[in-house]
Order: sequence, then structure tokens, then C-alpha cells
Amino acid sequence: MSEPTTDDAVADVGSVRVILKDRKAQPFFGRHPWVFESAIDGVETPTGEEPAEGAEVELWAAGGKKFIAHGLWNPHSNIKVRLYSWDQAAGVTDQFLHDRIREAIALRRRIFDLTSANVGCRLVFSEGDALSGLTVDFYGGYLLVQFTSLAIYLRREAVVAALQAELSPRGIWLRTEKGMRDAEGLEAADGLVAGEAPPRPLFIDEHGIQFGVDVQEGQKTGCYLDQRNNRHAAAKYLNGRLLDAFCFAGGFGIAAAKQGRAAHVLGIDSSESALKLAAANAELNGVADRCEYRKGDVRAELESMASQNESFDSIVLDPPKMAKTRGGLNRALKGYRRLNSLALDVLKPDGILVTCSCSGLVTAEDFSEMISDVARTSGRTIQILEQHGQPADHPVSATCPETAYLKMLVCRVL
Repeated sequence: MSEPTTDDAVADVGSVRVILKDRKAQPFFGRHPWVFESAIDGVETPTGEEPAEGAEVELWAAGGKKFIAHGLWNPHSNIKVRLYSWDQAAGVTDQFLHDRIREAIALRRRIFDLTSANVGCRLVFSEGDALSGLTVDFYGGYLLVQFTSLAIYLRREAVVAALQAELSPRGIWLRTEKGMRDAEGLEAADGLVAGEAPPRPLFIDEHGIQFGVDVQEGQKTGCYLDQRNNRHAAAKYLNGRLLDAFCFAGGFGIAAAKQGRAAHVLGIDSSESALKLAAANAELNGVADRCEYRKGDVRAELESMASQNESFDSIVLDPPKMAKTRGGLNRALKGYRRLNSLALDVLKPDGILVTCSCSGLVTAEDFSEMISDVARTSGRTIQILEQHGQPADHPVSATCPETAYLKMLVCRVL
């Protein structure tokens, strides 16, 4: 934490101007935060050289005659500029970031008791809170921070100072994903940023169910908090023999066993550490005698089960993100169709399928059309009983549709 708190490489804020190509400005006047290289006509700097990593820039249209927004530059990323302020007089200063963080925390205070040792929630949701590249989760007084923008990472001391000022957390832990490090040119190491290290595991309460969370080594930011309400909503439908595919820490299956009518849960995941956490969570909630966990590739397991005429009364599919780029969208939709078709091969008639997508590039319409295709090709009748998205601590930006990333369909399959 000894590096500069702001982009010292930019001496004169606003002196760097990114000029858009003709007919490329409308999304940004409409406040979409991502500017890709293909939209940029040129960059004007006092020196004539490319802006420094993380430099603040101004986005201009009409050949450099019309101001649009202030943003931050990253030469290494496909997203060359992330936009934050559409007020020409308000640049992306440390105080600006602090104010945005305060606004985000104010929403969570309306929803959660942030003094509780058992609360887990998303405290800052990147573009959903107009803070592109910053994700912060709250776990009973500890914060887990993830930077998905090089420029925001370079301002990490300002971010940490704002979080400490607003919440006085017991500890702040930094997590990064390798894929994001590569995409953004980040050279960040996981570890303690401030205060004390979070216990392993720490425990949160979710609709009366306790979950252990490994903040230091769990997937993503430790726990899939975005499925909190969906696990609760799905539980009442899940009965009999349940397959919890991509189970991670066992959330759907444990909720179904404790709050629903699931007689037996088989959880499958490729992560050994996740399965150990799932087994511990089942024990913690008194349903270990009805929960079994197996390491494996879900698609291969489904094919094997079908060949052995194995069947389930209920199936949950909650795979990792399958569409990471726009170019991969069609491949992802094909993958979802294949996965759901395999699930139907082992789902009994009048069974329940809970199917999820966390890919922001896959719209709700795309996902519904996918399940319609599965119904047509399988020859089975599928009724959609409920449709859900993400909870209020993962707010959707009205100007960034990609923030509406989570979809869950509860289906009856005849």
C-alpha cells in the first residue's frame, strides 16, 4: 500500500482528451460506462504520447467539440476508457470516489444491519453503483475487495481510506481473479490490505440458514451472495432426490434440505475445497445425513448418469459464467442448451429444473429462448413457474444493461 494514491502520472486533470469516431457517441451520452477501442478515433495529450496507465481522460464527440464524460484510461484492456462522471466540472478525484462509495453504502444500510456479525452482502457493485471496476463484499464486519479495473486499483489507497472512514471494518482483504488480472494488466496479489485477517471460515446467516465462507480462498469474492433470495425461492419446489450441479458451498441443496422437501441431495462441483465447505455447511445446518458431495465435471457426470438410467426429482444448474465476451455469446447459448438438455435426460417426469445464468451478456430473453429451444428439441413440456434475477444489493444500472446479469428460471418439466 505504499504506491501513490492517485494517478500522479497525470499532472493536469482534463488535459487528456479521447475523441470518438463519428456516430459512436450515442451510448456514452446515454451514460454507458464502457468505451472500447473500436469507438475511439484518437487521443489528444499535451505531449503527443499515449496517456499513462490509469490516467484521467475526458471523452469528447463531434471531432472534439462536445464534452461527454470523465473517465479513466487503460491501454492494456479491451475497455480503453471506463466512464464515471458526466459533469464536466467533476473529475474522478479521491473525494469523488469517496462520495460514490458513501452512496453505495447508504443503500445497503437501508437493506441490512451492517453492525451484525452474521450479515453478508454486496457493498459495492461495480457498474451497478457507478463505480466500474470496484466490487466490495461485506461479511460480518470484514470487507472483501476486488478490483476489476487497473485504474481503480491504482487508486486503491483512496478506496480503502473511504471504506475505513465509512464503516471502520475489522479487516479488508484483497482478492483478484487471474483472468481479470490478465485482461486489465493488473499486478495485484491477494492478501490483507488493512486491519486483521478474516477468520477461516467466517459465518453468515441467510434466511435462517448458516453458511461458512472462506473469504481468503473461496471462489470469486468468497460466496455467491447474489443467489441469496433465489436459493430461498427455489427451496419450496425442490423435492425428493435433488441434484445440485455446480454446487460450490452447497447453498441450493442445503436450503432445499432444510427449508424444502428434498429427501436426498447430491452436490457435484469440480472444486475440492468448495465441496469440503459444502459438507461443513450441511453439518452446520443439521442436514449432513441427507447431503452427499462428489467431485466431478458436471457435463460428464450427467452423461454418465443418463447412460446408467439414473434419475432425479429435482435438478439445480448454477454454472459459472459462460459468456465472457460478446464474441462468445453464441457459443455460451449453445453451452446452456447442451447443459440443460443433459439435465432433462436425468430428470423424472413432473420434475423441477432450476436453471441459472450469471452471464451479463446473456439477456433474460436469450435465456428464456434457450429453455424454449430445449423444450422443443427434447419433446418435453416445460412450464416456467418463477423467474428471478439478482437482489437489491446487486442493483441494475438503467444505462448499463449488462449489470442485469443474473437469471434464474424455476421450471416444471413434464
